Amino acid sequence: MKSFRLATAILALSTGMALAENPMVGGAPMLETKNIVENAVNSADHTTLVAAVKAAGLVDTLSGAGPFTVFAPTNEAFAKLPAGTVDNLLKPENKDMLVKVLTCHVVDKEVMSEALKSMIDGDKGSHAIKTVGGCTLTATQEGETIKLTDEMSDVAMITIADVKQSNGVIHVIDTVMLPKM
Repeated sequence: MKSFRLATAILALSTGMALAENPMVGGAPMLETKNIVENAVNSADHTTLVAAVKAAGLVDTLSGAGPFTVFAPTNEAFAKLPAGTVDNLLKPENKDMLVKVLTCHVVDKEVMSEALKSMIDGDKGSHAIKTVGGCTLTATQEGETIKLTDEMSDVAMITIADVKQSNGVIHVIDTVMLPKM
């Protein structure tokens, strides 16, 4: 009888996990059947990121098969940059720098938060993440919060983790990660 109750509890738990939905981001549902760009355009918190992705010519890349992990800075994260920085990056003559900044938020594999926490633990509290932009982000954990430090020593917190996409995962962050300049 005890093993039957245990099996029933495990089945109920696994069924509940299978039915778990993605978190809402920027007031919009994030559908696992849509890709990173298709979901991001619906987030009111990511209009600056979407504009930057379009200006950088990265829409097709981030709509591709992946898998990708995108650390997606919010509008508020972009607003923390010095005045004029975003407008300057969006100018056509600064496209290369914009691409560099944006690709420093992208990893060429899907990395869910539990896997990242395991990597942090396995590396004794600090895990280096290589991005497709050639940057290295350093992941650490404080309590349940995962933090990322960029090459300029800026620190971002993952505020919404594990937003599954058809071509990877998004983790929402509160600070723009910058390459070493």
